[in-house]
Amino acid sequence: MRAFMVRELSDDFSGCGLGSIGLSDPGPGEVQVQVMAAAIGFPDLLMTRGGYQFKPELPFVPGHEGAGVITKLGEGVEGWSVGDRVVCGAPIGLLAEAVNVPATAMRKLPDSLSFEQGAALTSAYITAYVALVRRGNLEPGETLLVQGAAGGVGLAAVEMGKLLGARVIAAASTTEKRELAVLKGADEAIDSAPGFRGSVKELTDGRGVDAVFDPVGGDVFDESLRCLAWGGRMLVVGFASGRIGQVGANYALIKGISIVGVRAGEYARRDPERGAENVAQVQEWVEQGKLTPHIGAVFPLEKSKDAFELMASRGALGRIIIRPNAD
Repeated sequence: MRAFMVRELSDDFSGCGLGSIGLSDPGPGEVQVQVMAAAIGFPDLLMTRGGYQFKPELPFVPGHEGAGVITKLGEGVEGWSVGDRVVCGAPIGLLAEAVNVPATAMRKLPDSLSFEQGAALTSAYITAYVALVRRGNLEPGETLLVQGAAGGVGLAAVEMGKLLGARVIAAASTTEKRELAVLKGADEAIDSAPGFRGSVKELTDGRGVDAVFDPVGGDVFDESLRCLAWGGRMLVVGFASGRIGQVGANYALIKGISIVGVRAGEYARRDPERGAENVAQVQEWVEQGKLTPHIGAVFPLEKSKDAFELMASRGALGRIIIRPNAD
């Protein structure tokens, strides 16, 4: 079957390309899924460069979340049938026409969602939920500043922040991105160029915000610290800018702020019961129509390199989807 493969690590994706791989029948407890859509995120991009903490052995097929149709059941699998529409996940392997995954790594794709939306809903919304609810303790009436607000994870935080009753200020680099953030629920949208602290202070009458959701890092992290009100929480989600921000312990002491790390996957691994609760709550909100993934671009499998280049250029609005079995 066809798959998008990483044969060599490189910053410009020159070591990536379309290839052909074999796929065995699913083993005990596994199912085989025809992948109709797979979402790519920043971890997938970093893996192509060897810059992520998980470093698969070369060659490998990237892609850790997708949606499709069950085509085969392994021994002992119950509660699923061939033909079921599912959302599935795996550490790697989803940028392929089919994949074997544990039955425990699947859930039903709501009838109201397309395969593209199903592929996009897991990691972004779970990250936002762990950040805002589990780690950030966001309360109704508080003010949330979302950096990178037009990306897949940023938009999820905008939507969820509003759902939780917060006032949401979205920060993004272009007019188009800011308009999208407002469309998805942000109360205000500001330019994320250096100097955004002034806009935040003006919008909050000098008080600052209660929490910052930051998947960007670097200079954005540094300035966002100065946007926090007394007792505020800096939610460290990632470092898309390529630089890890720094904070002095004295500043945290004087402002009474908290620097809170967010690792949604690790959260679920260390607390499986709460991890399952996280997924169930997100699934419920999606099925109720309270959360809807925004698909910014869709590519066929043979154009996967173009999809990664779009992500690297920061040109994406919402999630980027690859369709291994495009019509």
